[in-house]
Amino acid sequence: MPDYAVIWEWVNFAARWLHVITAIAWIGSSFYFVALDLGLRQRAGMPDGASGEEWQVHGGGFYHIQKYMVAPSFMPEHLTWFKWEAYTTWISGFAMLCIVYYSGAHLFLIDPNVLDVSAPVAIGISIASIVLGWIIYDLLCKSPIGKSDTGLMVLLFFVLVFASWGYTHLFTGRAAFLHLGAFTATIMSANVFFIIIPNQKKVVADLIAGKVPDPRLGKQAKQRSVHNNYLTLPVLFFMLSNHYPLAFATKFNWIIGALIFLIGVLIRHYFNSVHARKGNPTWTWLAAALLFVIVMWLSTVPKVLTGGEHARASVAAQPFLASADFPAVRDTVMGRCSMCHAAQPSFEGIHQAPRGVMLDTDARIAEHAQLIYLEAGASHAMPPGGNITQITPAERAKIVAWYRSASKAE
Repeated sequence: MPDYAVIWEWVNFAARWLHVITAIAWIGSSFYFVALDLGLRQRAGMPDGASGEEWQVHGGGFYHIQKYMVAPSFMPEHLTWFKWEAYTTWISGFAMLCIVYYSGAHLFLIDPNVLDVSAPVAIGISIASIVLGWIIYDLLCKSPIGKSDTGLMVLLFFVLVFASWGYTHLFTGRAAFLHLGAFTATIMSANVFFIIIPNQKKVVADLIAGKVPDPRLGKQAKQRSVHNNYLTLPVLFFMLSNHYPLAFATKFNWIIGALIFLIGVLIRHYFNSVHARKGNPTWTWLAAALLFVIVMWLSTVPKVLTGGEHARASVAAQPFLASADFPAVRDTVMGRCSMCHAAQPSFEGIHQAPRGVMLDTDARIAEHAQLIYLEAGASHAMPPGGNITQITPAERAKIVAWYRSASKAE
């Protein structure tokens, strides 16, 4: 019989790997072109329609780059499009959302202490919120306030603050932060799919038809591209946040989420200012550091336990509780794992349960059955430090037998 838990874990790994690869490609090209655009300079004798140029040196050669604000007077023979990086990043990210949070909704998505709903309802709320986020953002950009870049950015920040607050009142803390990232990344990808690329295609079509392209198309695409540039760093934080319960599993996690947007914007402002040769605003680093200190302080407030602190095990966990092997596995987990994976860890130097995973009650152990099997049964990833708590081969074998027999009983 195939080990579906192991297969699913490798599917998860493959989706995560693809997501990282394509995200690097997208972020790299986005950062490069924004930096290039900000560094362009005008000079006498430039071709008609060219709005700026720049010389760059890299890889042993010089590059002479010119930008046409609307379009050149002719259709270039070779034209490179930048779009698949954005599309594949979103598709692989949504695949991970399905693999981790939708398939494991009872464990990673739903917290009955926050909102006690069924898995289909929680998944429906998740998808609807992501779609609604794009619709609200797009309407704001196309509204009269969209003509003011500053006013629009301020309003969008308050939208993101509300999203941060809202998600922490819908899902587990871990899922809330992941959804903040998905919410923002969807806006970024949709900007490329619905605005930037279609506008560029219209410009290309006009060139082929011998028409003068509408300059508003380029201006609109540029605004969305700048938004993507400023949103990138917060998205990266939220994508990595599931490894840090001090960020997502604390009382003021929604404020932490809101402040992360400000920190990301400050850092991007520094680099964009330098690339545009508008000074060296080092104050942005000080401001970002101060905000990060505030984030650290907020994380020390007594936490609201999230992500597996259910008072009773879910229906999916019942077979693992009912298994005849459970008492032996419970003793192993309590003796080898719960000193770290607990609401109040007792292991020296551990102040928060790693990854927010707590294994100090029967219900929590049953809820995390697959994770225990993969980390301490099918592999030797846990305990860390070369088996620091000295779990025995017999105990690992019992975990494997427990998980496999209970899985068949589901």
